[in-house]
Amino acid sequence: MSRPGQLHLNAFLMGVGHHEAAWRLPESDPYAHVDVSHYQNLARIAERGKLDSLFLADGPVLWDQVERRPSGTLEPTVLLTALAGVTERIGLIATASTTYNEPYNLARRFASLDLISGGRAGWNIVTTAGLDAARNFNLNHLPAHAERYERAAEFIDVSLKLWDSWDDDVILADKERGVWGDSDRIYPPAHEGRFYRVAGALNVPRSAQGHPLLVQAGSSENGRTFAARYAEAVFTAHQTLADAQEFYDDLKRRAAEHGRDPDHVKILPGIVPVIGDTEAQARELDAELNRLIRPEFALPGLAELLGVDVAELGLDSELPAHLPEEDELEGAKSRRTLVVNLGRRERLTVREIIARLGGGRGHHTFAGAPEQVADAITGWYDTGAADGFNIMPPVLPGGLELFVDRVVPILQERGRFRTDYTGRTLREHYGLPRPANRNTADRATVSPSSR
Repeated sequence: MSRPGQLHLNAFLMGVGHHEAAWRLPESDPYAHVDVSHYQNLARIAERGKLDSLFLADGPVLWDQVERRPSGTLEPTVLLTALAGVTERIGLIATASTTYNEPYNLARRFASLDLISGGRAGWNIVTTAGLDAARNFNLNHLPAHAERYERAAEFIDVSLKLWDSWDDDVILADKERGVWGDSDRIYPPAHEGRFYRVAGALNVPRSAQGHPLLVQAGSSENGRTFAARYAEAVFTAHQTLADAQEFYDDLKRRAAEHGRDPDHVKILPGIVPVIGDTEAQARELDAELNRLIRPEFALPGLAELLGVDVAELGLDSELPAHLPEEDELEGAKSRRTLVVNLGRRERLTVREIIARLGGGRGHHTFAGAPEQVADAITGWYDTGAADGFNIMPPVLPGGLELFVDRVVPILQERGRFRTDYTGRTLREHYGLPRPANRNTADRATVSPSSR
């Protein structure tokens, strides 16, 4: 039975592809991950497909060993500003950490991107796991998992106050009287909390969509609570339909318990679509990519995720019988649980786990013909596992072009995806209302299209 409504699709862009060995293919450019023209091309492809948004991951640390894959990442809000100039409608979502930033600077950066893009900005909120990142910010230890989320909650509260520190009607531009703005419609936060003290108003006005879309990607207990309270879109990772359905139902319930409309929290699991003219061709590409993985480079990262020494992991053995409990670790808890469950459930060797993670780091990988990929997407949507998907092409730009040119038309023919944009802001793409300014909430909300 089909579910009413249309899917939301986000393009998750990562270098020359999500598969760690994509750079080794003959057609891949090993230098493209720091080439703005590469990302501008990807943004145009995604917008041609009428996708809701595109997304850039980030972290304040050098990812992986430089031997393993192209390393180095352009700062995402800077890069998205360049992409805003070559696109008109597609949303632009950047990752930024609440652990290693200050609210005023980050709120200003996203408000600026929101204005530059005409109301198309989104913020993927992360708390950042990993001791290496902590050491880049004058810390000798990783802040505790619960504390990182407590800090994140206050960080978001301050950011919302800053984005609401300008009334929509501040600017008068009265040339005859010589009055540009109304100071009575500026609302300094005067915030004093456990982690932050922020006195003055933001120096950037409100955008066409009110403030950037809030996105979250953690699935731990703390992550779910945080998402239910703040997130308007949730990027998540699941290997099975049952796990995705459980997460979907749980998060929608939690959002309702926080007094929110569950329909205003869009859940988008990641999918790595390996696409071929036929299923056999797609599986051949998937196998070729996996053959190009250097498992010895992947072992240290897997060991860190699991909380064990590299010496405890034999490539041709299953996971050790005894692993640290989740509550003993301070890293990426939900991703670690996903990997352990995958290995235990399918009795995979460490080598096989590395291959399964090579394409999407725990996200669902699906190899098939365009029709089969479309079936997989609508199947999860119709059975209450997703409101849409975070599309993670294994190879870029080719994988994104195949998805846009071969899969999207099938979804459009079925009435499951838009054939053109109907709004201009990211919130409009996701069917979300423009948030009222908390300082003037008694006034009628103004829709972006009427401004």
